[in-house]
Amino acid sequence: MAPLLTYLRSRGVVTVPTAVIATARERVLDAYQHYLRTERGLVPSSLDNFVRVARTFVDKHGSVTGDLTGVTAGDVLDFVSEQCRHQNPNRVATGLRVFLRYCQVAGLTTGSLSEAVPRVASWRLSSLPKTLAPEHVRSLLESCDQRSATGARNFAIVTVLVRLGLRAGEVANLELRDVDWRSGDLSVRGKGSRVDRLPLPVDVGEAIAHWLEHGRPSCQHPNVFCRMLAPLTPLSSGGVSDVVRAACRRVGLAPVGAHHLRHSAASEMLRTGSNLTEIGQVLRHQRLATTAIYAKIDYRTLAGVAQPWPEAS
Repeated sequence: MAPLLTYLRSRGVVTVPTAVIATARERVLDAYQHYLRTERGLVPSSLDNFVRVARTFVDKHGSVTGDLTGVTAGDVLDFVSEQCRHQNPNRVATGLRVFLRYCQVAGLTTGSLSEAVPRVASWRLSSLPKTLAPEHVRSLLESCDQRSATGARNFAIVTVLVRLGLRAGEVANLELRDVDWRSGDLSVRGKGSRVDRLPLPVDVGEAIAHWLEHGRPSCQHPNVFCRMLAPLTPLSSGGVSDVVRAACRRVGLAPVGAHHLRHSAASEMLRTGSNLTEIGQVLRHQRLATTAIYAKIDYRTLAGVAQPWPEAS
């Protein structure tokens, strides 16, 4: 019913229900949600994950008035241990740590309980980024039939992913105003309400223009990419990844998400001679250490510094 109700509300046939905050606990969570949206600039999907952890914690340890002053470090440890049995440990620990810091600032707790949240063991840069070979990327693009409206949309989406290395959410959030055809650049809304401008390659511009001219139906929203079945709502980040997975199935590859194409874009830039600083600028990493993971797949440079294998004694 959700798509139907969304469409009817957009046409004014059905009124939008007004949220009623009935309890003190709900008021705490509503204020926390407002903080995440305005101060932290979280996107809806991340905001929901953070609020879900906070809601579970408040329901378990908060008083009827929403007061958390009686919570102890032991309560925090017990909560993390219990929730990590059936949830992602990183998500639980990060969500609870952010909520407890907010509680301290808002005066809901008496001390800094965020320090009681245990760190999840992880080894940064310990894995290799998962990429697709250049011939597999070409196969994905060739699998999109541009003669159809859906194929034109899917070809434009995959082209944006493999050429600019955008995240799925950034592709979903692209609006018509973000494409500056005169200056040849693209505005990208990234994490934390950050907006960056990237050059618009010719092939990316041609793919988007073909979709807008021959495929995109008449929509009320400003997003570049939309669903092809009514209601014609903007495509979600999950929908962008679904486009990539469907292309993988068409060419007989193991299904991967949109983020694999982001890694593949970085790998291709390395292969054609770009350095890590340039790759970090295209991928819009805030720290060079984040881009350093791609040094592991720069086999050409690594071969020059590799030490010979010691001879058997």
